[in-house]
Amino acid sequence: MQTLTLANIYELQGLKDEALDIYKNILSNDPSNNEAKIAIERLSGERRKFLNVNTQMKNFFLKMEADVEFKEFERWLLK
Repeated sequence: MQTLTLANIYELQGLKDEALDIYKNILSNDPSNNEAKIAIERLSGERRKFLNVNTQMKNFFLKMEADVEFKEFERWLLK
């Protein structure tokens, strides 16, 4: 069963294509699912404009691939 949780797990493991496929499937079944919409924008690189954002962290976020990078970004978010 494809769920947001499964897609999130794939994303955290660096399996972005698999996560993106799940998010797209969820959105096709539920067009009002905002969490899936946001995830699709994030993973497909469609989000280009961020207001009042730390540019260094934005670039880091857009290029994250390794689990260590996800953990570092998570620590930054929690600050």
